[in-house]
Amino acid sequence: QVQLVESGGASVQVGGSLTLSCAASEYTDACMGWFRQAPGKEREGVASISPAGDVTAYSGDVRGRFTISRDNGKKMVYLQMNNLKPEDTATYYCASRSTGSQCAALFPQRFIYWGQGTQVTVSS
Repeated sequence: QVQLVESGGASVQVGGSLTLSCAASEYTDACMGWFRQAPGKEREGVASISPAGDVTAYSGDVRGRFTISRDNGKKMVYLQMNNLKPEDTATYYCASRSTGSQCAALFPQRFIYWGQGTQVTVSS
C-alpha cells in the first residue's frame, strides 16, 4: 500500500504563490493527482500527471495558474500554484491511481491511495 504525505499548505494573500509537495512511500508507475475540498463542497480534481510526467491535465478553474510535476527518483509530486484566488481555499490532497492509463480522468473514485491533506487558505 502506497502512503502519501502532503506538505506546503499555508495561508497566503490573493495573487500569491505556493508549492505543495507530496512524498510517496514508494515509486508508483501510476497516475498521480491533486484534489481539493472546500468546506461544504465535494472533493474535486485539480491536476493529474502520467507516470513519466509527460502528460498532464488540469481542471478549468486552475489551468494556466497551477502546474503539476513529479520527480520519480525522489518519489515526489508537486503542485505549483500561482496567482492564487480566495476560491482556491481548500484542503488539498495528493492521490495515486493503481494504473498509469487515462490519467486525465480527474475523478476521485478512480484514485485509490490518498494523503491526509494540507490546508491552503487564500485571503484578500
